Amino acid sequence: MPIAQHDAALAWSIVALATAGVMIRPFRISEPVWALAGAAALVALGLLPVSDALAGMRKGIDVYLFLIGMMLIAELARLEGLFDYLAALAVEHARGSPQRLFLLVYLVGILVTALLSNDATVIVLTPAVYAATRAAGAKPLAYVFVCAFIANAASFVLPISNPANLVVFGARIPHLMDWLRQFALPSLASIVVTYVVLRLALRRAVKEEDIARSVPHVKLSPGGLLTAWGIGAVGVALLTASALDIQLGLPTFICGTVTTVLVLLLGRQSPWPVLKGVSWGVVPLVAGLFAMVEAMVRTGVIGTLSDLLHQAVAQSVRYGAWSAGLSTAIADNIANNLPVGLVAGSVAASDHLPPPVISSILIGVDLGPNLSVTGSLATILWLVALRREKIELSAWSFLKLGLLVTPPALLAALALAIR
Repeated sequence: MPIAQHDAALAWSIVALATAGVMIRPFRISEPVWALAGAAALVALGLLPVSDALAGMRKGIDVYLFLIGMMLIAELARLEGLFDYLAALAVEHARGSPQRLFLLVYLVGILVTALLSNDATVIVLTPAVYAATRAAGAKPLAYVFVCAFIANAASFVLPISNPANLVVFGARIPHLMDWLRQFALPSLASIVVTYVVLRLALRRAVKEEDIARSVPHVKLSPGGLLTAWGIGAVGVALLTASALDIQLGLPTFICGTVTTVLVLLLGRQSPWPVLKGVSWGVVPLVAGLFAMVEAMVRTGVIGTLSDLLHQAVAQSVRYGAWSAGLSTAIADNIANNLPVGLVAGSVAASDHLPPPVISSILIGVDLGPNLSVTGSLATILWLVALRREKIELSAWSFLKLGLLVTPPALLAALALAIR
């Protein structure tokens, strides 16, 4: 039931403040605290019933399982030396060229994002890239930026490339061949334009690098090898689940948990180091976001947005598609693409919309977050990964690069989707 207008304004104010807290982290208070505080304030002020808040959080169960599975296997890979091993391989193939290392990281990022999801790219690939650049004597920041931007730029290559794809389409997700017909060219444009602009924007940082041609080889332990097989199993599980229209969270959780248990048993190790190293705060962060979405739904935003979108489509399908794509991309950076994807999916499901409009919504949800650090869950996870390596990055530093990279890539992808 929609809430009164003055209550709606208060609810939106609380959501805006909580989102700002997640983005800015005042007093160094962590992101999950701000998200949960926003949800708690909505409940305490009677703007969101407890039952609705819990229902909203339950909608994220598949996402929680997916993230836990990925974080378990990423932490296991770090502890078993898999990242150090991959770092040595990357440096060897770069053959002393920072430009080649930059391209190599980008290509691997495309592959990991397409087959394992954008969250996997930031959780699994970012530590490996950090290790590779440190091993080569390079400054890591330019290369880890690649992980953040390609995680979103390649996140609509396949349905499994971004959990937000499943949120937007829900049960109406296209079959694989239909998906490729809709998104192959926009994905290619997104990937190519993002690379070109990133490469130009970071050319000085990359050009000035003097990297080693080789580093001491690290012998991969049996546990590290088993972890690598576990990551491969996750990829197979995700592709299979997508083909069978099965949610991705449980298969990922099972693969991550089974791999962790097997490696720990093989090495007769305590599970505590792995469990301690996982960034568990990500789960309550996402739960808080889901609860705040429920409050936004109660303000009547779904009906309002649906009416506005249909008015735009009535003028012209192309106009409606451009409006939907650009406005969604902007909204990502105000409220994060996961809740925006939930709202957009509800709007898309409220009535039949032309395919170009739905395609534009999805591209806005997936690619728009490259503008700011809070645009997507993947970017927030990327920041968490950087902090583990003692790298602090301001929201302004990311925004300066995002303002260069995102608009041309977004416009190119939307132009091909709406053609």
